[in-house]
Amino acid sequence: MKKVVFIMVLLSAIARLGLAQTQTKTDGLLPVKYEELTAPDFVKAVEKSEGVCIIPLGIMEKHGPHMPLGTDLIAARNLAVNAAKMEYAVVFPEYYFGQINEAKHQPGTIAYSPELTWKLLQETCNELARNGFSKIVLVNGHGGNNDFLHYFVFCQNAEAHPYQLFLYEPQIPDSEMAPAEKLVKSKVEEMHAGERETSEMLAIRPDLVKLDAVKSESGNDQARLNNLPDFFTALWWYARFPNHYAGDAQYANAQLGKMLVDIQVKHLAKALRQVKEDSTLRKLQEQYQKETSNPTKSK
Repeated sequence: MKKVVFIMVLLSAIARLGLAQTQTKTDGLLPVKYEELTAPDFVKAVEKSEGVCIIPLGIMEKHGPHMPLGTDLIAARNLAVNAAKMEYAVVFPEYYFGQINEAKHQPGTIAYSPELTWKLLQETCNELARNGFSKIVLVNGHGGNNDFLHYFVFCQNAEAHPYQLFLYEPQIPDSEMAPAEKLVKSKVEEMHAGERETSEMLAIRPDLVKLDAVKSESGNDQARLNNLPDFFTALWWYARFPNHYAGDAQYANAQLGKMLVDIQVKHLAKALRQVKEDSTLRKLQEQYQKETSNPTKSK
């Protein structure tokens, strides 16, 4: 009887030890993806990230005849998640509410109104701040968002906010890019769904790329508004690339894609550390808001 009791006590102790070890392991490996965190772990994640949350911005648009509509979305989130694993930060879910009015003529495009696009991003930032994040990093994967995001960031000065907003615009040295660039074979201008972007998708989600469809449409510049060299118009993109494909993806390959992705991930991880270490932007933001509240007395 004593032997049976001893065995039962031993088994119970082993079980408790295993549970404790599992709990410790779980606590030490907080997910970087916002949606995978439990509510208690979310609190820990805000602290561990030092208040840094990444919003990876993409879009729903055509990417030539060979890549998925969510290419920018997939690539931006992949970049953010892998960088956050190197330098811990919380990564917001896929965000596809951006500027894409130039592609409304193509199937699958989701183009929200300018008002809604602006409000969604502003309220997302507000909600992240309400939940404890003090530094919000915008990682943009869609070229059509560039002007919108610059204006959005500038307009943060219109009123005080309890967070600092960082728009990530990587300045990767040519020396770091050189090994990958040596593998590029395409000779035409690449602006959308070309060799580099397609290669990246081959490295990230090869199952979604249809290389056999690359030549079914032209990615050449149609130059239909070259008679207006001194003007910017709403149809500049449509005039040049009506197929929503700008480049030549026939040479795309996963080796090039992996090199490009790895370079970008390392660079973003380094940039996240810079964001965490920075205290200057917050001080300048507070000083600026103080001076704008009464400019005649700030000089």
